Amino acid sequence: MLQSVSGEISLLVEMKQLPATFVEGFHDEDCVRRMQYTQFGRTGLKVSKVSLGTGTLSKLYGDLGETDGTKAVRLALKRGINYIDTAPFYGQGRSEEILGQALRNVPRQAYYIATKVGRYEKEYDTMFDFSAEKTRESVERSLRIIGVDYIDVVQIHDVEFAADLNIIWNETLPALEELRREGKLKYIGVSAYPLNVLKTVISGAPGRFDTILSYCRNTLFDETLVQYLPFFEANNLAVICASGHGMGLLTNAGPQVWHPANDQTKRVCREASEFCEKHNVELGKLAMYHFIQLSGPATFLSGMQSEALVQMNLDAFYNGLNENEHSVLSYLNESIFPKIKNQHWEDIEVQKYWSVLNSLQSAASATT
Repeated sequence: MLQSVSGEISLLVEMKQLPATFVEGFHDEDCVRRMQYTQFGRTGLKVSKVSLGTGTLSKLYGDLGETDGTKAVRLALKRGINYIDTAPFYGQGRSEEILGQALRNVPRQAYYIATKVGRYEKEYDTMFDFSAEKTRESVERSLRIIGVDYIDVVQIHDVEFAADLNIIWNETLPALEELRREGKLKYIGVSAYPLNVLKTVISGAPGRFDTILSYCRNTLFDETLVQYLPFFEANNLAVICASGHGMGLLTNAGPQVWHPANDQTKRVCREASEFCEKHNVELGKLAMYHFIQLSGPATFLSGMQSEALVQMNLDAFYNGLNENEHSVLSYLNESIFPKIKNQHWEDIEVQKYWSVLNSLQSAASATT
């Protein structure tokens, strides 16, 4: 009986239609057939359920060898991932540079690529620029660095930091629409951490956005995205659900020093990772498994800076969890994560940004 069921599953996998991004001789066909591909909003694209984030291809997440990064990208593509997300802000262009190297000699048909505009530098006084002029300059620079003739999706990055959302509607968005008419990009999206800001931006420009990117809002301790999915779906938007690992919080290695979550949240997550280590489990795999269970998003975006992480995250998708991992996950959900008092860090970064920026501007005024 088990052999019969297994045979039927294998036959269904073989009969499954291959996606438009499949390239014979490049892809691992078995993996592509097992991957789930989903309608990407109203765009007509079909994207892999698991997608590749490349914020980790920068020093934001520690030292990274370029060879490790390029190998990770190529392995992800060969195993069926067809959607890649990057941004000029990630390592001040280093992510786009490594990505460009990784994509050399990879058929353009094999992937969809998304980048961003609006957020650029580490320094507070040059971190954000949502002007039309900078938007055009950024897209054209990304095209050169990545080495492509067009970008599939360009997203306006972290719009909650804009002094006034009118600049998004009146400068950034029209500039992207003009670039689309020129054939330099195909679809336009927006990203933000506060979900109410994403809703406001979409409502202020109905029908003009194709995608939204929400990050750290579908994790083991914060599932706020669920409340907003009906609105995004009603607007026929492709939802990119990102960072199920909470930007490193939900991994055995833990977050980087810059992580904006409060100390109590970090302590609880560290307790969870220590419990996982004690039971020979990687918290990141549990987080990935939980992350991809949500119904609604078109794709689940995860940073993977090494081949080992690509394999781990795809294992969570293709094979799920073993009995020990399920047991550990149940314990974390019942006994550890309920201790978290603040499920999010909304406004912390924004308030810090404006505080520092105002101080810089005051200092500059005092010297003139």
